[in-house]
Amino acid sequence: MLRVVSTGPQVVVCSTCRVSAEAREDGLGQRGGALLAEELRAVQGADPALAGIAVEEMPCLFACSRHCAVHIRAPGKISYILGDFAPTAEAARAILSYANLHAQSAEGQVRYGDWPDGVKGHFITRMPPEGFVAT
Repeated sequence: MLRVVSTGPQVVVCSTCRVSAEAREDGLGQRGGALLAEELRAVQGADPALAGIAVEEMPCLFACSRHCAVHIRAPGKISYILGDFAPTAEAARAILSYANLHAQSAEGQVRYGDWPDGVKGHFITRMPPEGFVAT
């Protein structure tokens, strides 16, 4: 059930997430999470500065009351679940830009003033790294 992936900075995309609050799939039968993963990889392909963030897919992050959910994580840092994204290039760029700032931070906390506008209002949870709690 578990698959080994890199241990560096990552965006884990819920590949089975709904495309929107109203619809499970788009007109071609594709789930929102799968479409968002495609957009994340396309944005990375166009911007080498974002290539250091691995994009991984996983069925169901259990954020099912939300749509297009992602988990931003890096070793030893606070991690975050975000959701309610549209599966667009703009959302993908905001997610990867935040993940890049997160990876560069000491403990996973990015100053609010530095957040890309596209992630504001999308945070669902934050989780401490194993062996720690936030103060």
